[in-house]
Amino acid sequence: MKLLSARLVLIIILSVSIIPAFSQTQPKPDALRSYRIGRDYEARNRTKEAEEAYKEAIEICKQDLVVNSRNMDAYTIYGWALVRLTRYQEAVQICNTALNISFDPRIIETMGEAYFYLDNYRESLRNMEKYTDVAPKGERISTAYFFMAEIYRLTRRYNLAEFAYTTAVYYEPALSLWWYRLATVREETGNNSGAADAYRRAIQLRPDYREATDGLRRVQSRQRT
Repeated sequence: MKLLSARLVLIIILSVSIIPAFSQTQPKPDALRSYRIGRDYEARNRTKEAEEAYKEAIEICKQDLVVNSRNMDAYTIYGWALVRLTRYQEAVQICNTALNISFDPRIIETMGEAYFYLDNYRESLRNMEKYTDVAPKGERISTAYFFMAEIYRLTRRYNLAEFAYTTAVYYEPALSLWWYRLATVREETGNNSGAADAYRRAIQLRPDYREATDGLRRVQSRQRT
């Protein structure tokens, strides 16, 4: 009987020791992972799956904020996912909530993007300029300059747009659209040689870029006259 009791105690001890070890193997929901999965789906034009991944990221962020209401990583990913879902006004609200807790350059840049898509160029530009001031080496610096350039282009401030696009492609030289945009504003300012160079870079990155090819032909024809 004593032997049986000893075995029973041993089984209980082993069971208790195994349960925490097993629970530790369960992966904690990761909002950033879900967000990146969404971006990957979006890049492959799998819109429905992308939306589901972004929504999952948001739900994880909400849970993380219940645990820690000052979790700026959660607020950041939350805002990114809302922007990807085109829920721009909600993104602005979440960003404002976060900034009332703590200043974070990532939140500033996200708010700038949300305001851009809400056609509030003044607030978008103000936030993007603030981001470039406080985070000149931030991971979103190229994107911030691109949005600034877009605003300048849309408001016909082409010289400022050229500067901002030039800075954007300096930090991120592998995006054909950005080179194309740079070419168009150079063309607007009469810089046909510079426009031709930028159009060529866009075509090198994307050989089937018809608009860039048409633009290159257009400025080359002006250079010959």
